[in-house]
Amino acid sequence: MCGITGFWEFKQRHTTGEESSIAQNMATLIESRGPDGCGVWGEEGLALAHRRLAIIDLTPTGHQPMISASGRHVMTYNGEVYNFAEIQEDLVRKGASFKGTSDTEVMLAAIEHYGLEAAVQKFVGMFAFALWDKQDKALYLVRDRVGVKPLYWGLHRGVFFFGSQLKSFRGHPAFNPSLDLNSLGLYFRYNYVPAPHTIFEDFQKLKPGHILRIDAAGKIDIHPYWELSKVIKTRPSREEPLAELEKDLEDLLKDAVQKRMIADVPLGCFLSGGTDSSLVAALMQAGSRQPIKTFSIGFTEDAYNEAPFAKKIAAHLGTDHQEFYVTPEDCRKVIPTISDWCDEPFADSSQIPTYLVSKLARQQVTVALSGDGGDELFAGYNRYKIAAGIWNRIQSIPAPLRRGIGRGMDKLPSALGETLNKTIFYKNPYADLSYKISKVAALLQASNEEGLYLNFVSHWPNPEELLKGYLHVRDDTLAPYFKNSGLSFIEEMQWADMMTYLPDDILTKVDRASMAVSLEAREPLLDHRLIEFAWQRIPEKYKIHEGQTKWILKRILSRYVPESYFDRPKQGFGIPLGSWLKSDLKEWAGDLLSPDLIARQGILNAAPIEKAWANHLNGKENNQYKLWGVLMFQSWLEGASL
Repeated sequence: MCGITGFWEFKQRHTTGEESSIAQNMATLIESRGPDGCGVWGEEGLALAHRRLAIIDLTPTGHQPMISASGRHVMTYNGEVYNFAEIQEDLVRKGASFKGTSDTEVMLAAIEHYGLEAAVQKFVGMFAFALWDKQDKALYLVRDRVGVKPLYWGLHRGVFFFGSQLKSFRGHPAFNPSLDLNSLGLYFRYNYVPAPHTIFEDFQKLKPGHILRIDAAGKIDIHPYWELSKVIKTRPSREEPLAELEKDLEDLLKDAVQKRMIADVPLGCFLSGGTDSSLVAALMQAGSRQPIKTFSIGFTEDAYNEAPFAKKIAAHLGTDHQEFYVTPEDCRKVIPTISDWCDEPFADSSQIPTYLVSKLARQQVTVALSGDGGDELFAGYNRYKIAAGIWNRIQSIPAPLRRGIGRGMDKLPSALGETLNKTIFYKNPYADLSYKISKVAALLQASNEEGLYLNFVSHWPNPEELLKGYLHVRDDTLAPYFKNSGLSFIEEMQWADMMTYLPDDILTKVDRASMAVSLEAREPLLDHRLIEFAWQRIPEKYKIHEGQTKWILKRILSRYVPESYFDRPKQGFGIPLGSWLKSDLKEWAGDLLSPDLIARQGILNAAPIEKAWANHLNGKENNQYKLWGVLMFQSWLEGASL
């Protein structure tokens, strides 16, 4: 796991020495991604830079940027290709030889032997890399199939930039970006900036599963090498026996986990106590001769605390378990650092516990496996069954009536959720219950499936109201996944999340939080072979069965962990944000939401923010996620130097 960055100058070029110095400065800005070394390579206005976090081949033979055996190609690469040993065996049979034991060297040899796109099709792993072809004078950017690793690019003021993080571009003197107001509007809707957009004009995220090529004339071509839509379209109509599916799925899960245990450094596992992380930990322990290391985060608030469940599962599996209980003070210490390791405004509040559990793990290991991806792949989010269930029931209700019911629910006091948790749901309290009630209210006001889901995932449904002088936010983020797809509503939501929420929120959060402390996170449930298996062979009825989400995954987990240990209502991995904003974080939030500060900045309208803040404080509305989005933007803006 590493960090990459670089540039190609098309107008005024610096000297070779200046290019190297600039590239070095750019790489220094992402040093936490690779504290074990820095490398720079350049020629003719082009510079590739690399920050190394040594995981496989800790010797100098793993140093990057790396030149291919023929000298034709140069690569700077972030990630891991887990099946590199198998590819290497095939290349050796074909006459190739290798100096070291790194996957980078194997990737370069594969590209030279098979061609770029054919080689990438063979790679099983997570990766984002830049490849310079000296012969054709072309630069390629390649990102893994599901976007585990980030890759930004932009043609700006005569310079082509690329890198793992936007902040690396600040090391180049030509970098002088402007805020993209439409992207800012999208951010306020989703609490992240969806790809291919970024917060800056002229800059984009390379979408997962895509290859970008730019030639010496500055011509850019982008095309996909892997598409989930094609995976979905090619699934067979024949239904297979459940026992056969379970066996094949378990075998594939074991292989995906074992491949991600390849490392020359200590590794462990995040363990929340939920289905996904528990299954990963169980398979890791089953394949290890000694206790694996597991790490958990806890809270004193019961509705958010999964630590006791994680501890019980760890004890059953026999892992070496560590836990850390988060306080509001811990959050206050983390908040000032977020804008540094999140290049763009980013407002998934679980970024804080993710950072803290990464920091805990980094004290003992350099690699940690996680259970991310299980919810999207096996229909684990409660919103899938809730949204589909509501849509099936409300279609017969006249639209004006159901919108009226929804508006009525919107007016329920936010304290209602706390009251229900203390009375009806006291045995298993729901995190953010009042917020979830408000989401159901939004669903009732939708006119179609896409609109219903958009309401469900929107924080500011009308982000235009926040942007000073900006009248309309253009948004086609979800549209491709809800029109003429031939899928069920639940499958449409899964598809949309796989392509948007997963790479742009969940994986962004994990990448930034883990890399901020120089920890490599690996996601076995996002092995592309597993993704293809789940979409092509496992029917929806085995993902959600009699109201139980991730049913087939839980059947497999029950072979390793007693069902009573994990059979409970799903809890999100978040913090008690709503209550903390009214207490421990109130002063900090009030300063950033000050109408005077917002007016001086001249970007946002203060009135809707002031109203949302007041209604949250007095208990009329639960606006925790609305406000967190604004707070994270304000915090980011303070450090952005725009």
